[in-house]
Amino acid sequence: MAVLDDLSGFEFEDLMEDVFRNLGYENVRQAERTADEGRDVLMEEVVDGTRRAIVVECKHTGMVGRPVVQKLHSAIATFDFDGPKRGMVVTTGRFTGPAEEYADRLQQNDDPHPIELLDGEDLREIADEIGLDLYNGRIEILCDETLRPYDPASDVGAPVAEAFRDIENIEAADLPDPHSSVTFRPVVAVTANTNAVFETSVGVIHRINDRSRFVAHAERGQPQAADEDVATLVTKNLHATVDLDSEQFGEVFDDVEENRFGQTQTEYKEWAVDRLQQHHTTTVTYTGDNNVTYNKTCEPNLSDISVQSIEPVYLPEVRQTTDIKEYTYPYEYYAAGPSRVTVEDGIHRCAHCDTSGVDETYTYCPNCGAIACSSHIKTERLEGEPVCTGCAVTERFTLKTKYFYDDQNLETFREEYADMPLHEKAMENKWLVGGSVVATLLTLIGLLIIGGVI
Repeated sequence: MAVLDDLSGFEFEDLMEDVFRNLGYENVRQAERTADEGRDVLMEEVVDGTRRAIVVECKHTGMVGRPVVQKLHSAIATFDFDGPKRGMVVTTGRFTGPAEEYADRLQQNDDPHPIELLDGEDLREIADEIGLDLYNGRIEILCDETLRPYDPASDVGAPVAEAFRDIENIEAADLPDPHSSVTFRPVVAVTANTNAVFETSVGVIHRINDRSRFVAHAERGQPQAADEDVATLVTKNLHATVDLDSEQFGEVFDDVEENRFGQTQTEYKEWAVDRLQQHHTTTVTYTGDNNVTYNKTCEPNLSDISVQSIEPVYLPEVRQTTDIKEYTYPYEYYAAGPSRVTVEDGIHRCAHCDTSGVDETYTYCPNCGAIACSSHIKTERLEGEPVCTGCAVTERFTLKTKYFYDDQNLETFREEYADMPLHEKAMENKWLVGGSVVATLLTLIGLLIIGGVI
């Protein structure tokens, strides 16, 4: 039977570790390869509230005989576990009649360490159940679950309306509906244990006992670890996923896109193990028996790292753009129902400089639609409303620059200014008013003479 022929024995063990994890077994890990004593994979299951250990022998061969099953039975008996234990032999080929008879006899005699046999035909059935490609030994990602792309208790545009709430001089009722799109991006949540002890002649110099949980972006190319905020968003909402129904979401969003998982689950596991191996590698300084100081690089073995689970899910990335007059304001975030992590905030950003962030004060300019920081927002002289420096028409009056919506407002003010008495003209420049009345009038008259007004 041409099943998994291209895999080595070690690769077959790696594959079976993934298979058992996908079948729901717990604490799945490989035994030490240098001295496995008949134990290739170790795992646990909970039956009727009782936790039981399972010792697995993997045989990548054409025929498995009775001696293999007997050897595993002995290995189970010596396996250190506080509770019931059983065994399992998995092969890509077939079992001999004596091997099957031996396993059946253990079962019939209620042996404390029964052994289950899985052959190549059994693997085919398992493959259909978990998405296993028998011919390249990879666990394909089968996922149709996503975090919620919006809060069902509110409108899909609610996050944008909330962001605009901090902007001065604009009302929610004046905002147009944003154009909304959602891209469902694949991620995997990985849980793994790393347990390693490093010893020298002086004893234990370093110990690793760590349980890690992290999230990786799982599109094409090398997986990328998600930042802490995104990882928290995913892991805290894995219990509240919904079906990824593009047709249903198409009724809520203007555009819907679904990206596929770029690699197999097996490849994500390999990436996670490599990442953890690098993360936990460290140099330890210790003193030997001869009082000499030594440095030793402590790098965990691959067998020291056990991937407990790889949970695939789609993470919605929502992008909403609001067009107001001459400007477009993007607001992009990862969503999980009412929770979100902002990717881009084009609302809290000055249209005329690099100032950004929710801690700044921003004001909306009704003249052109710009949102500007305090350095780029002025008061329109004729209307008394905000106007940004990007669109305002300016002219100096009494050494003071005035800002106007347009040339028409400027011309109107010129006429008003020409008819003003001297004291009102002085009021157009408050720093002049701050001096004595005589000094102010003399300064003003001098300016008017120079300007040819009198």
